[in-house]
Amino acid sequence: MPRSTFITMKDEDRLGLGVQSDGAQWLAEARQMLDFNLTRLAHRARSGKLEGVRLEAGTFIVTPTSSEVPAAAEELNAEVSDMYPLIEVPDLLREVHEWTGFADSFTHVRTGDIPKNVSAMLAGVLADATNLGPKRMAGASKGISAHQIGWMRTFHARSETYRAAQAGITDAHTQHPHSQLWGNGTTSSSDGQFFRASDRAAKRGEINLHYGSEPGSKFYSHLSDQYGYFSILPISPTESEAAYVLDGLYDQDTALDIHEHFTDTGGASDHIFGLFALIGKRFSPRLRNLKDRKFHTFDKSDAYPTLSNHIGAPINTALILEHWDDLLHLAASITTRSVVPSTILKKLSASSKQSHLARALRELGRIERSPFMIEWYSSPALRRRCQAGLNKGEAAHKLKRAVFFHERGEIRDRSFESQAFRAYGLNFVVSAIVHWNTVYLDRAITQMKRAGRDIADTLLKHISPLSREHINLTGIYTWDAEHQMPNGFRSLRLPARLRDAA
Repeated sequence: MPRSTFITMKDEDRLGLGVQSDGAQWLAEARQMLDFNLTRLAHRARSGKLEGVRLEAGTFIVTPTSSEVPAAAEELNAEVSDMYPLIEVPDLLREVHEWTGFADSFTHVRTGDIPKNVSAMLAGVLADATNLGPKRMAGASKGISAHQIGWMRTFHARSETYRAAQAGITDAHTQHPHSQLWGNGTTSSSDGQFFRASDRAAKRGEINLHYGSEPGSKFYSHLSDQYGYFSILPISPTESEAAYVLDGLYDQDTALDIHEHFTDTGGASDHIFGLFALIGKRFSPRLRNLKDRKFHTFDKSDAYPTLSNHIGAPINTALILEHWDDLLHLAASITTRSVVPSTILKKLSASSKQSHLARALRELGRIERSPFMIEWYSSPALRRRCQAGLNKGEAAHKLKRAVFFHERGEIRDRSFESQAFRAYGLNFVVSAIVHWNTVYLDRAITQMKRAGRDIADTLLKHISPLSREHINLTGIYTWDAEHQMPNGFRSLRLPARLRDAA
């Protein structure tokens, strides 16, 4: 954002950020709140009133969060999965398009027209998602040629059209009544998934020993609390995921209004804590080795003797105040999409000696991380909420791995653009599966209730839309099949007692 535009917006009080324009006022309030919360944490620790947390030799020990999924939910999930209609993946994509119109978002690069051959467009998307590629997809398809798929990919498949189509299907999923059982669409999580590279891509791929000795790439994706994907990006496995957390929140076109975001340790840094505070969103990472991370205070460490093992260096408030306007300018540039967050974060940390602005952002992040850690120790609800959010993403990774099965699930495209298209297609097809499953999950539960079953919403929230056993992802793909569907839906596979109640 140009400096002049920022100054005008600030003078007119139109920045719309999560902090005041007056840095001194914000710091005074943060100081008062942090002191209150640290004092209360120390008192509760001494009194043994921290649920699931104990103080041993002056160090906090957190009991791991146990699973909240009851056995009855697992049984119900298996029962519902057996009721889903059997379906070929081309038919699933076609049906979801008929419900949502997502294929119309793949407009022609010059004319803006919608695809004339929807089947070829869907085949191109599935070619990306399954890692099959357009030529081999044509060979495995009935009624679609390589030329038709190539035409659609050349003139209709672009990053912006994929993004628009993704938004269409995710918004439709968000609006489905059953999705409200999983969340209200205001929280999300992000995580990277590693894929090995081979052939030409192996020369471009990098090695992260955390994933083994073979080169590869990571697809970093964002998922809402309703299982709705809204962003994905291929990144190097050696890069920090933290730089890309905000990219996914702003480089997308859905109607989601995310207030709180979860990551694991790889997505967290003090810079990210600082940026989330500035833009007015809540950052809630699951931090590994939390006891080794320190609270950073405005006062000397001896102000909180019970917590002395956990108190680190004091906050450099002078540095924050010196660069307060620069911090506001940075945040406003992100919220107005004037800059890509990962680009500016990499630039800030590019030199061996961090810039003054980067150091100021880190100091601000330390202020924000301290009350977050206090709440983590104090609130089992926060720990469970974060764990539940991350569990959804980890479960969805399994579905992605099942869809991306051709070429042994290895990335063989050398260029970033080709890898990005693989990622877009994968995110999109998984989103279509999730939405289709949600529609039929809702119909299955409705049928069970008609048969006299009493199923509480507290149980249903544990039934995920990630089942895949009923979907045929392999074989010959038929794109012009027609099916008789009374009332526009396929018939559920019903046990005898439910057929009698239908």
